[in-house]
Amino acid sequence: MTKAELTPELQNPIGVEEEWTPPMPPTDLIFDDGEPLESNRHRIAMNVLIAAVHEAFAGRQDYFTGGNMFVYFSSEQARNRDFKGPDFFVTLDVDGTKERQGWVVWEEEGRYPNVIVEFLSPSTAREDLGHKKDIYERVFRLPDYFVYDPFAPDSLRGWRLTGQGYEELPKDDRGWLWCNSLGFWLGTWEGTLQQETATWLRFFDGEGSLILLPEELAKIERQRAEEALSELEALKARLREKGIDLESL
Repeated sequence: MTKAELTPELQNPIGVEEEWTPPMPPTDLIFDDGEPLESNRHRIAMNVLIAAVHEAFAGRQDYFTGGNMFVYFSSEQARNRDFKGPDFFVTLDVDGTKERQGWVVWEEEGRYPNVIVEFLSPSTAREDLGHKKDIYERVFRLPDYFVYDPFAPDSLRGWRLTGQGYEELPKDDRGWLWCNSLGFWLGTWEGTLQQETATWLRFFDGEGSLILLPEELAKIERQRAEEALSELEALKARLREKGIDLESL
């Protein structure tokens, strides 16, 4: 006779209450759904925001930023595979050096992202403005949520969490929105990035200056070096006119 066939009294003859343990969260999590981003522009737009945060927070290790990654927040959601990750997010006051394939809330001491940006497309807009937004508001209690369609320059919208739920943020006279969690403006910028010209979503500091990307900073440094070399050559030429040859000194 198996234990399951015994009466409750025989299964536990001395009447000791068995300690209940909660079910373990899933360990076979999927971190790649195999689906590419909507377009090359969507991919660039995501990477631009990630790179800007890294540049603005250079030297800090108390944050994590990522994109197109799963955020797992419940065992049920993990089992059903019913929720895809945000296009861009930032979580503050965490160990940024920890290796992660995705964001698993129960492995992060219950921490949820502070900021999320979703890049809209015809196939995702309804979800991003409906079901996802509702989860971010009710479950994540996400402080700052933004949406933007890289193919529609006037599509930027944002919400800030209040005690009554999400309150839509007003744009300033530049059409920008303030991201309180990061202390940055989120606005549009026209230009060419990675060989594609578009109106991009960019971060600006509190003074309104564009947070430059590594490649933009490198370009400025090259220009400064070229200008310095040009000034040096001009100085050498003027000295040679006066009979002074620096090369012979």
